[in-house]
Amino acid sequence: MAAAMGGRRRLIIYEPFRSIFYAPQFVALHGGDFAAEALDVEVVTASAGVTTTAALMDGHSEIALGGIMRSLDVADRGGPSLVHFAEVNSRNGFFLLTRQPRPHFTWTDLVGTTVIDFAEAPTPWQCLLTVLRKHGVDPGSVRMERTQPLSDALAAFRAGHGDFLQTGQPFTEALIADGTAHLAASMGEATGPVPFSSYMTTQRFLRDGRDVLLRFTRALYAAQRRMARAEAKEIADVIAPAFADIAPDIRQRAVARYLAQHTWARDPVIRRDGYDYLRRILLDGGFITRPHRYEDLIDTTIATQVMGRS
Repeated sequence: MAAAMGGRRRLIIYEPFRSIFYAPQFVALHGGDFAAEALDVEVVTASAGVTTTAALMDGHSEIALGGIMRSLDVADRGGPSLVHFAEVNSRNGFFLLTRQPRPHFTWTDLVGTTVIDFAEAPTPWQCLLTVLRKHGVDPGSVRMERTQPLSDALAAFRAGHGDFLQTGQPFTEALIADGTAHLAASMGEATGPVPFSSYMTTQRFLRDGRDVLLRFTRALYAAQRRMARAEAKEIADVIAPAFADIAPDIRQRAVARYLAQHTWARDPVIRRDGYDYLRRILLDGGFITRPHRYEDLIDTTIATQVMGRS
């Protein structure tokens, strides 16, 4: 009824990069959940010219997907509050790969080695710093390279550069499948539960676009509930149109690995304890300088209203 009352609505969603990590978005899109809420959703992948936060602030988009760290960064520099209202990822979605098999891997194995890190976002790197410190390893004892875009980083590792690589999916499965790399550690398991990615909007749209946000979050929650009951192949098949360039077996393995470590949120509420943990990671890593309040950057009223009526 709410969708019918609101009428059909076109919605452009900006994502930071295309990844199976963001499968709930594509389950909602290709599984019909957005359509059921009368939302015509177009997903746009951000570029160097237009980032997710810039798209929101400049009016190119009303909703964007990304890490809370992006809003923390804007706030830390004195910018406007970009509010996160629906959680997508409850775990870090990256993996630490090693060139040689390390069946008895420990974090001290990284001392004196070179890690090619993911350069497109700082949160994976910040989480790695936290995990190293937690295990008594001085991050300064590890050579971390964060200068290469993803394609160049993968090519460098394949060419023999570096001892470890931190990357996401489907690249983890592809590198393991062809024997280039071996899994050293799941950063999702090593970091622990954390609200890694969520949907954000401006204060203005939070106020004026509530009907759209409710419909959008209701669609996401429907996808989340379906994914919680689904097998990896079901999810991999639904999201296939968004990942046509990925082999079906690699896509399914990537989904299976994410399912096994509870990567995807079961509901859209962004909880305070997770926010506090993420904020501590970013403060300890020097990414932000001030402990911005949960209430200033997180809204739970949309998610709780949706869950209360589902």
